[in-house]
Amino acid sequence: MAVLILKNISSEGPGTIEDFLVRSSIPHAIADLTSGEFPEASAYDTLVMMGGPMSVNDSDSYPYIDREAELARTFMKQGRKVLGVCLGAQIMAKALGARVYPGTEKEIGWYDIELVDGGTDDRRMKLLASDEKGTAGETFKVFHWHGETFDVPQEAVRLAQSPLYPNQAFRFCRNAYAFQFHIEVTERMIFEWLRNEAVDLDRIRRDTAACYADYVRRAKDFYKVFFTA
Repeated sequence: MAVLILKNISSEGPGTIEDFLVRSSIPHAIADLTSGEFPEASAYDTLVMMGGPMSVNDSDSYPYIDREAELARTFMKQGRKVLGVCLGAQIMAKALGARVYPGTEKEIGWYDIELVDGGTDDRRMKLLASDEKGTAGETFKVFHWHGETFDVPQEAVRLAQSPLYPNQAFRFCRNAYAFQFHIEVTERMIFEWLRNEAVDLDRIRRDTAACYADYVRRAKDFYKVFFTA
């Protein structure tokens, strides 16, 4: 296995995804698309696309978004593994012909999502939702920072929802997962991202202290079955 990670902005890196790949000795490369160079992807069997503050509809300003969507479409149609986070998930939706558009309000901080439809039977999603005893609940906390959303593509399966955003995750075929939420965050990333946002930082500090260690454990459980199974 070899993993190609695409950054849509320098400040939104792969976080705990990279930590897992390093510890697991899985070959990987990280390409910052703001450099103006688009990587050659033929040597990779897994594609990971990170977030960013721009919209997939801003391809006039960020021309690499259309190339990224085309690459994601190629990987998905070939059955190769794809993981899209936030903007990366929206790029996956666009690549499969679905609409991406502003949500009713921003969703920022630690909030519950609920497994729905295909999510309740998806082994990887159930691991992401499981407690330390391995019991999978249908509702669990994740970290959000987004203001846009997507329709679920016609050939995809909806996996999760939240009260504000009914489409939090989808799967295309067996190996492509799109997450509106940020599975990859480290604690440092959270507070770097939010330092200029109009949010209740004291609440987010409390929630991070309460949620983060378990969140990392659940993310690692997902990574194990996604990247290595």
